[in-house]
Amino acid sequence: MKTVLLCGGFGTRIRDVADDIPKPLIKVGAMPILWHLLGYYASFDFCNFVLCLGYKSETVVDFFRNQDGELKLIKSETNELTSYEYAGLINGKDCLVTLVDTGLDAMTGARLRKVQRLIGNETFMLSYGDGLSDVNLNELVKHHQSQKKLLTVTGVRPPSRFGELQVDDSNSVTGFNEKPQASGGRISGGFFVCEPKVFEYLGPNDDLVFEKEPIQAIVHDSQMTMYPHDEFWQCMDTYRDWELLNQMLKNGKAPWVRS
Repeated sequence: MKTVLLCGGFGTRIRDVADDIPKPLIKVGAMPILWHLLGYYASFDFCNFVLCLGYKSETVVDFFRNQDGELKLIKSETNELTSYEYAGLINGKDCLVTLVDTGLDAMTGARLRKVQRLIGNETFMLSYGDGLSDVNLNELVKHHQSQKKLLTVTGVRPPSRFGELQVDDSNSVTGFNEKPQASGGRISGGFFVCEPKVFEYLGPNDDLVFEKEPIQAIVHDSQMTMYPHDEFWQCMDTYRDWELLNQMLKNGKAPWVRS
């Protein structure tokens, strides 16, 4: 099963960490967050990747060029997209990574549509190149298969960005939790599983946002299910998020690290 990772955005909210590379190349520890994510999928034996690149795509290609594996240019029959293939070890597993320049200004739905030919008529995984989790990918796929829908999304309860206070009737503080888990509704944590019919919901325009019209239409057709995940999930949208992930790794408490 192939895994598509959306890696083409500008990452404007995290420019105070790095503004000369795309967000998936920002390092958590010694390696980019993208490498951590690939390693996580590989630990479940999902080792065939398609990366949808955009902003500074050449820097992602250069990163793989400097790894121990082999990088080669793919000559497309239609010459529509510039693509490379990287073959090498990631987290001790033989992996194949296809890097596709899906355009500077394309939105998520357009990027996904542009790699359809690389997916073919098969079920595939889909996520973003800037978030980490310890979701059980095998159980995620089992859930998807059991529900027989076109699209499964991992539903998470994100950690709050603010300290949570517990107080009594006289406003005396009885408890404080610096980073509580949100107790409200779930949000999309990415980590999708998709059937190829999802492509039928993707129009031809470059400003197509997958999370808007396509998913709304899939929901309208009762073809989407959620896999609940209550353990670790963390996006890297801000400097604070980046700092947190680095501190977790430094302290040996990184739930996404698996062998």
